[in-house]
Amino acid sequence: EIIDTIRDSVEFINKTDEIYLQFAEIVHQLQLPEKMLIYDCKTRWNSTYEMLTCALKFQDIFPRYRDREPNYDFCPTTEDWKKVSKVCNILKAFWTATHVISGSDYPTANLYLNEVCRIKVLLDSKVDDEDDFVRSMVQKMKLKFDKYWGECNLLISIAAILDPRCKMRVINYCFPLLYPPHEVQSNIGKVRQALYDLYDEYVEIHVSGQSGSSSQLLVGNDHPTKSSSSASSSVSHVSGMSEFLTHIATVESVQPVKNELDTYFEDGLLTAADDSTVDIVNLDALKWWKDTTKYKILPKMAADILAIPISTVASEATFSAGTRVIDSYRASLAPETVEMLMCAGDWCRKLHGVKKRDKVIILQITISSITICFIVRLILVFIIFFTLQKMKSAQEISLPIP
Repeated sequence: EIIDTIRDSVEFINKTDEIYLQFAEIVHQLQLPEKMLIYDCKTRWNSTYEMLTCALKFQDIFPRYRDREPNYDFCPTTEDWKKVSKVCNILKAFWTATHVISGSDYPTANLYLNEVCRIKVLLDSKVDDEDDFVRSMVQKMKLKFDKYWGECNLLISIAAILDPRCKMRVINYCFPLLYPPHEVQSNIGKVRQALYDLYDEYVEIHVSGQSGSSSQLLVGNDHPTKSSSSASSSVSHVSGMSEFLTHIATVESVQPVKNELDTYFEDGLLTAADDSTVDIVNLDALKWWKDTTKYKILPKMAADILAIPISTVASEATFSAGTRVIDSYRASLAPETVEMLMCAGDWCRKLHGVKKRDKVIILQITISSITICFIVRLILVFIIFFTLQKMKSAQEISLPIP
């Protein structure tokens, strides 16, 4: 009911220019920096959140406007505004998290665990709130949250560990906040074991690749040596160096490779003190692994994991209540097709130096294009009208006088 009241107020004030000017006059008198209210989409919670946060800035204006406008009879009360403020404080964490994990210009897999932990802490702090309204709302939210995050997610945990700013510290910090005390150490052990098992698989791939390349190199060098004797020209000669290299390749392939994970953890966390030119807060972890030269195996594993987008849904539709127009069967694409389209789009933008533009810029360009098209059409209409008038005048002049 409170949301409907505010929504009706916004629609009433933006109904006509005369009503809006009266409201704007009060805003100008109080010297508020905000100039206008915004509508919301009823099926998108983030749109409703933005409408509420914007309306909160005008909460002192609505009572004054009610005194001037007799037809305005659904002004929110002071108690309503208090509830709206409390709801917005909770939704702000969700709004921020959905924008962080829905980004498309940076890896999101390593950011997800911290955002989930932040929401968990918020819900735990509000579940026993003194306000009955907030408590009843948060209890329902926490029930669904605990049901969904009751099990440890290995992917987002490993992705967070592969962020050089976090490493193992991130699960040591987040897991006690996410899980019951008796599950924390077991979940940390599961993640650590899964991480090392995954690393061992990449080590095997790396070693087998080196062995294969060494064998091909040795076979390529074992050609018959040229000799002046025609009898020896048909016999293959293996040099002493070839035998030694074959032995080394066999021995080295079975020797254990130095564990880069242990080295990665021993190096400590990446901080601003290590490199003042790096933006630690907005660090692109995938790019960091691409530029590092200290490790050979870990960058490949990090690239495969961090390249996975946590969410392929736009932030506006993350918690949308609207139904899908097309069912999931018809709207789905094969993973290979999606990967092909995404790679092709990135390659084309990179090839032609095109960057993704902000939605505001795109909207401005669209409006400018529409304006230009409208002006061009007016000019064309004027030219056609002028031409027809000129032809009509010419015909009147050429007609014989009876």
